[in-house]
Amino acid sequence: MQGKPRQDRIRAIERYSRGESISTIASSLGYSRPWVYKWVQRFQKGTAQAGAWCEDQSTRPHTHPRRISDGMVERVKLARLHLYNRGLFCGAQAIDWELQEWGVQSRPSLRTINRILQREELTHRRTGRYESKERKYPKLFAQSANEVHEMDYVGPCYLQGPIRFYSLNSVDLATGRCALSPVLSKAGQHTLDAIWSSWCRLGIPEKVQVDNEMVFYGSRQHPRGMGILIRLCLLNGVEPWFIPLAEPWRNGVVEKFNDHYQNGFLRRVLVRGEKDLRRKSLAFEQKHNTRYRYSKLKGQTPEMALKQCQARIRFPASAEAPRHPLAKPQEGRYHLVRFIRSDGRLDIFGEQYRMPSEAVYEYVVASIDVGREKLQVQVDGRTIEQYPYPMR
Repeated sequence: MQGKPRQDRIRAIERYSRGESISTIASSLGYSRPWVYKWVQRFQKGTAQAGAWCEDQSTRPHTHPRRISDGMVERVKLARLHLYNRGLFCGAQAIDWELQEWGVQSRPSLRTINRILQREELTHRRTGRYESKERKYPKLFAQSANEVHEMDYVGPCYLQGPIRFYSLNSVDLATGRCALSPVLSKAGQHTLDAIWSSWCRLGIPEKVQVDNEMVFYGSRQHPRGMGILIRLCLLNGVEPWFIPLAEPWRNGVVEKFNDHYQNGFLRRVLVRGEKDLRRKSLAFEQKHNTRYRYSKLKGQTPEMALKQCQARIRFPASAEAPRHPLAKPQEGRYHLVRFIRSDGRLDIFGEQYRMPSEAVYEYVVASIDVGREKLQVQVDGRTIEQYPYPMR
């Protein structure tokens, strides 16, 4: 360092060496006593050679307790390379899952993984046209009304009062018709009432696709007990389909409708009490089904699409929902779509099954036949495993 501060440090040490007191030096030079002590100690520590003691030193800490280790950086790079070479997604989340499968306990955050990828210049895009390497997904398709319904709970939502409620939203894939069934609780009879109410307005579907919410399938402690949705569906000739764990976008139609519900209803409609909630929910449902036009329906409203397809709609025999608990069905099938990771395990509501190597990194459909008490596992329509499945 050049200039007055450096000269003041040299002058202070010269005067200290001649026997002047610390206080006198500090006062005459216009510095504090700790400042003089600092440079005296720096001079006495053996750094006087070549005048290095009077130079400024870096204030950067010698250690970084939160700094990611070189070993962890190499693991992140190796995990990304492993995913990339197999044609899989290789972003921060995918890398975190890969590290978890490798048994790495103290993994960096997703933000840290992204910083590592940027620092190592591993964020470049592929050259040329991108070709998706995603495994074939057993998606449900609907050509006519009530072939497939997607269903999902929204909430808890809060109204003035305060009132806390949930809304069971259903959407018919072919026509886009919706049904909103608000309930104060998701348990037991409330969910039965909500599903039944939706069917009374939309009709009973052939298949219902839902996520893995416990109220739908039952309990992980009793995975074969069949929850509310499974029992109600099988007793009415409907096949439930459960999307993969942690992949809500597989229920994309109803998820997109939920955004519309949030913006068009929850944030705009003033509701005062439970009766008002039900009345205005039905009004929003009616408005959506009769006035909203969709490009996928070629500009038609959902009601127009329903009339055009001329489908025969099957409705419940009674307006009153069956009472909880329901009897255990003796026939019917329900299905689970699952992605098999490197451990080769299939999860059926908590029960684990070992899959053959051909199923690893593939989507499988696990179909449970209640009448035959069998579990059948398929990949791309081809059966790869069968197990006895007693419905105890």
